[in-house]
Amino acid sequence: MSERITDAAALLAGKRTVRCPYPGCGVSVRYRHVTPDEAKRLTDLATDHSRH
Repeated sequence: MSERITDAAALLAGKRTVRCPYPGCGVSVRYRHVTPDEAKRLTDLATDHSRH
């Protein structure tokens, strides 16, 4: 629950948070002011559990 609150606060500050969908994995990536290519790279990194 606290993760959702901090994610919402970050969103209000203009940041985007992407979390790994793998159950029990705590990896997340937060970014703002990046190019679309960099946003895709960061999203791919966060959501591909085999890379972390």
